[in-house]
Amino acid sequence: MVPLDETPSRPAGWWVASLAAVTLLIAVDVVEDWSEGSDPLHLALELAAMVTLVAVGFAMLRRRERRIGSLTRDLSRSREEAERWRGEAEQALRGLGEAIDLQFDRWELTPAEREVGLLLLKGLSLKEVARARSTSERTARVQAGAVYRKGGLSGRSELSAFFLEDLLLPSRER
Repeated sequence: MVPLDETPSRPAGWWVASLAAVTLLIAVDVVEDWSEGSDPLHLALELAAMVTLVAVGFAMLRRRERRIGSLTRDLSRSREEAERWRGEAEQALRGLGEAIDLQFDRWELTPAEREVGLLLLKGLSLKEVARARSTSERTARVQAGAVYRKGGLSGRSELSAFFLEDLLLPSRER
């Protein structure tokens, strides 16, 4: 069941305004009926309806407040979890970066080749690598070829697989 205040076609709180309007109309009718000397039972029924509407409105407001409180707590927990994950991922990425640097050292890449290798690992095309390094696409292609040759790799996919293959292993069973 969709709560009244959360229907997609109405703005939040529309029901508060609706209940207030209906309650006001009943109150005006009660005053008018009283001034005309209406039957006390009729007046009592209208007053009961008005009190019921007010009670329903307050109950809905309390429910909404509890829901907002619950969502606020959930959001806070999610933010804390995301922050914790960022910290853990940062440590892992720093370790991966150090491992990549170490391997580039082993392959004896020049500073330019290292930069091209990192840009390729990030997924940039040769055209994008050339633009990022302010060189020609031909220069980027030659430097990428040197990275592959020095690493004993056949191309970009093997370069990525060399560094990422072990990261994609299934997590150990708990």
